[in-house]
Amino acid sequence: MGDEHAHLWSQQEMTIIALLLYRTVADHVLPWAMAFATRMLARSLNMPEPLLHSTGDYVVAQVIAFEHGVGRSLCPFRLARLLRAWWRGRR
Repeated sequence: MGDEHAHLWSQQEMTIIALLLYRTVADHVLPWAMAFATRMLARSLNMPEPLLHSTGDYVVAQVIAFEHGVGRSLCPFRLARLLRAWWRGRR
């Protein structure tokens, strides 16, 4: 029983250490990496960073509009339902 308890304790301790490591990476390294990637993309496109952000917002808005308009009618599950209904109607 004692060995099993010690094993579970070491697993829990390793999990806590891993979570702390992941949180540190997510809190400190990820924002820096995103800012660096944005800056490099803006430099490669030869445009200011604020313009890059606003252009990105515009593109996201266009994609969402497409997905809610035409994209919804192209949903594979919806198309499969329509095809099955059409096939049943032909019989």
